[in-house]
Amino acid sequence: MEKQLHLNLLASRPPMAGGFQSGSKMKMGPGRKRDFSPLPWSQYFETMEDVVVENENGKDISLTAVPVCKRKLSMNDTHFGGSHGPVLLLLHGGGHSALSWAVFTVIKSLSSPAGDTKVKNPEDLSADTMAKDIGKVVEALYGDNPPPIMLIGHSMGGAIAVHTATANHIPSLLGLCVIDVVEGTAMDALNSMQNFLRSRPKTFKSLENAIEWSVKSGQIRNIESARVSMGGQVKKCEESTSSSGVSNSIGEGIIEEEEDEEAEEESSKKRAKEDDQETKKESIFTWRVELSKTEKYWEGWFKGLSALFLTTPVPKLLLLAGVDRLDKDLTIGQMQGKFQMQVLPQCGHAVHEDAPEKVADALATFMVRHKFTEFKEGYLW
Repeated sequence: MEKQLHLNLLASRPPMAGGFQSGSKMKMGPGRKRDFSPLPWSQYFETMEDVVVENENGKDISLTAVPVCKRKLSMNDTHFGGSHGPVLLLLHGGGHSALSWAVFTVIKSLSSPAGDTKVKNPEDLSADTMAKDIGKVVEALYGDNPPPIMLIGHSMGGAIAVHTATANHIPSLLGLCVIDVVEGTAMDALNSMQNFLRSRPKTFKSLENAIEWSVKSGQIRNIESARVSMGGQVKKCEESTSSSGVSNSIGEGIIEEEEDEEAEEESSKKRAKEDDQETKKESIFTWRVELSKTEKYWEGWFKGLSALFLTTPVPKLLLLAGVDRLDKDLTIGQMQGKFQMQVLPQCGHAVHEDAPEKVADALATFMVRHKFTEFKEGYLW
């Protein structure tokens, strides 16, 4: 039970017995080795643009805005800041990056301001601060006349999307989509979250190793998405592997000799050890975001989320990986028709990575239904 609860925040459901889900991109011919090599962001996005947001104290946020490639758009084409159809503003989950939307964006997204963010006070991850940041980014990108915006958030990003919408930080907001985050299950999962975070590998010997782990552990079930998005979740270690907290499976073998030996032999061993550590320093990867240090903000992200979601004065869509994630308030709200809900089975928590086509279809149908856009003529849906 405890394991199931924390899935709604960061992890995916475990892989199905005997292999991966049917219809996933994991199935390969007999004897073929899976390719876990990383894919470049440029395969999915056109450009990266630095955006600087200022507040009363000067420079506050510096991020990379990534307009999306339009190769496979099914609705009215909209480039960055364009005038045809809404902008899709995508917010990633905790510990993830904009790259988690890469495979989804190539399918049907219109624009995705997000990326490698740097802030003056990176430790302030309160819901209020992050919601204000979203508003500031929109203002920096579009000025006083932003285009119609559809706000979409996954997991923690979904919670921040709700806080942003209810605080009216985006005046041109058309609609809201929250992906696989519900107050009830999220709050229940918080007690076991630290245990879950401790259970993850602390380091990986390479980026390929991190991608392989994400797929085989079930965190991401779409191998293409894992190959592009895991690069945003991990980074090269800045300290040698002899530091405390490094995974034994990777750091073992680097043992300090304590026995007395000849000076020349000792010096030789020391140089060999330092060379080995330097090599490992260049190749070992660790998590980019230390989620365990954000614990004091967890309750603020999710407490009262269902009520805020239900009172947001725009059309709303809730996408879930399983109906068991729905809490009491949302069950009642859904029965009263206060929002549209769709369950996408055979997905893990990273719904938009595991089944990007299904998420895109659900969003397109939702936006057409509410007349935010229209189907592109001649497109076979």
